[in-house]
Amino acid sequence: MLDAFARELRAGTPADLTRAARRAQAAAFLALAVPGLPLGGLYLLTRPAPLAAVWVAALALLAALLALVALRLARRAARDPVQPPARTALAAAMQAGTAPAVPFLLGCAFLAQPAAVALLWGLAVCAYAAAWASVPGWVKAGATRAD
Repeated sequence: MLDAFARELRAGTPADLTRAARRAQAAAFLALAVPGLPLGGLYLLTRPAPLAAVWVAALALLAALLALVALRLARRAARDPVQPPARTALAAAMQAGTAPAVPFLLGCAFLAQPAAVALLWGLAVCAYAAAWASVPGWVKAGATRAD
């Protein structure tokens, strides 16, 4: 994976930079999300009390807002005029990896409540798709800035 990542960065074409940025985004998400599953499993062993539906909805709203903030900050990082275009695209993609991680990790805390997990992980899927779809635009914006 790292060889392909390095090769794509060296090539420098917009398609290669997009693939490299998406790899960076996936790596950032996994680095944050993977510890959540065993920790959520350990928490599940304590048999936590279920959270009321209104609080689950409020938590989902908070997770959505935090994911939107992470995506907005990533978009801002993609427009950094000081850094080289490839670096800004990678930085933005890595920051965007935090957007789906927030609802995913919150979902890991509610493994005892399948509806809450479905809601929060559904938000994580939506945030990941939004970040994934944003990467080509960030690469393109950097390429037009470099010209």
